[in-house]
Amino acid sequence: WFLQTKERRYSEIKAFLWDISQGSLTKQLRELEADDIIKREVYPEVPPRVEYSLTSKGKALIPIIDLMEEFGKEFGEKE
Repeated sequence: WFLQTKERRYSEIKAFLWDISQGSLTKQLRELEADDIIKREVYPEVPPRVEYSLTSKGKALIPIIDLMEEFGKEFGEKE
């Protein structure tokens, strides 16, 4: 969802998901890349710049994620 509007660097994703460990985030990003949901692009700079973006398959999931959010808001736990 966080990648739907633009590509993001690892540090931006980590800041957004502040409570996830670096190892867990790296593992999840690798799994999403292996499943062709996100694309990882490394730019040959010093220091190297890495950006993550959605693939067309990943973009096709956005409406489903939005529906899941709506469902959670309507039927999720009420405090």
